[in-house]
Amino acid sequence: MMKKILGRVDKVDFPELKLNTIDVKIDTGAYTSAIHCSKIREADGKLYCIFESKGHPNFKSEEVVFDTYTYTDVKSSNGHKENRYKIKTTVLFFGKKYKINLTLSTRDDMRFPVLIGRQFLKNKFLVDVDLENQSFKQIITK
Repeated sequence: MMKKILGRVDKVDFPELKLNTIDVKIDTGAYTSAIHCSKIREADGKLYCIFESKGHPNFKSEEVVFDTYTYTDVKSSNGHKENRYKIKTTVLFFGKKYKINLTLSTRDDMRFPVLIGRQFLKNKFLVDVDLENQSFKQIITK
C-alpha cells in the first residue's frame, strides 16, 4: 500500500462525532491520538461526551454516547502520567474513512483540539513538516 503524505497540520472530519473540518495537529512525538472533550460523564455502563471548544467554532457537537470505551494511561512529554478514557471512532483523511482510537483530554487551552499520534499514522502515512492541510486540500480541489 502506498503511504499518503501528511503535513504537520490538517483539517479532517469525524463523522460519528458529527464534527467536520476540525483542525488537527499531526504529532509524531505522541504515541496516542487525543481529542478535546469538554464534558464527560459515565452512567449505566455508558460514556456521555460533548465535544465543544470556544476557540474552535467547528468543534461543537450534541451529546455523543459510547457503549464501548476503555481506560488507558497516557504519559505527557513532561513525564506526567494520566489515566484517560479511550474511545474508538472514525476519521476521514483524503476522503477515506479510517478507524481511530482517541483518548479524551482537556485541550481547551491548546491551539488544536485534536492530536494525531504515531499509533494511528503507522503503516498509513508519512509526515512532511514543510507541508500543511494535504488531506483538506485534496478534498476542496475535487
